[in-house]
Amino acid sequence: MTGKHNAPQLGRIGIWAAELRHGDSGEIADAAAELDELGFGALWIPGEASGDLLGQIDHLLGATRKATIATGILNIWMHDASDVAAWWRALPADHAERFLLGLGVSHGAVIGVAYAKPLTAMRNYLALLSAEGIPSETMCLAALGPKMLELARDQTAGAHPYLITPEHTALARASLGPEQLLTPEQFVVLEADPVHARDAARPYVLGYGRLANYANSWRRLGFSEEDIAQASDRLVDALFAWGDTDRIAERVNEHFAAGADHVCLQVVGTAPPGSSDFNALRAGWRKLADALL
Repeated sequence: MTGKHNAPQLGRIGIWAAELRHGDSGEIADAAAELDELGFGALWIPGEASGDLLGQIDHLLGATRKATIATGILNIWMHDASDVAAWWRALPADHAERFLLGLGVSHGAVIGVAYAKPLTAMRNYLALLSAEGIPSETMCLAALGPKMLELARDQTAGAHPYLITPEHTALARASLGPEQLLTPEQFVVLEADPVHARDAARPYVLGYGRLANYANSWRRLGFSEEDIAQASDRLVDALFAWGDTDRIAERVNEHFAAGADHVCLQVVGTAPPGSSDFNALRAGWRKLADALL
């Protein structure tokens, strides 16, 4: 058995799913076990601003045998570093080697007045975790901009950029260098009709576009204020992979060609955000497994 301090193995393709974070515990465990057996290398869950994130990680680690469980991300404003470290130290070795701690600074609109100097806050948080014995190779950062990417390169295993394009993946790889981990998230709509697919994607783009970190990231990629304000077809098509599984595979391969080590897919349906059908979602995961694994 490998030691507790080795970097976790992610494989090439993972699943990012808020649905694995909240809901019926038995249904979640069953879905996670199936994803594991299908061959997805990692299962990513969001931290958000509430709930027992560490307990949910324990639940997913217990439900799976091979897949790495990763946070995308643990919000550093919501979890005391010493509590995270104590939880990590208590993990059995076979669970610790399958866990990747993705960290993020969240957003000023979410955190409020406490949100000051996020880069400094992340640097200090990493220092606390290091002092508590958590090795850098077991952590990554939700890095979009140049400075956070540099911090990810210098003090963690690498970066987990969210809601980006293959062009961003290429820029992130250039910033990280050849050795550091790069694990972009990719939104997916398994819908071939362009109107239905874009209608499913657009509410997400509009919502995230109200957060400065994402809007600034898209501006750096050349998208206009109008693109962001209206969630234009151009922006939607850049951020979301939609269509049949061949189209999804093309986008995944674009990320790999741009320097990604691992791509985690977040599948959304054509129902409004927050109202997805879990059975339909699982059927989509199976389609992706058949096409990509």
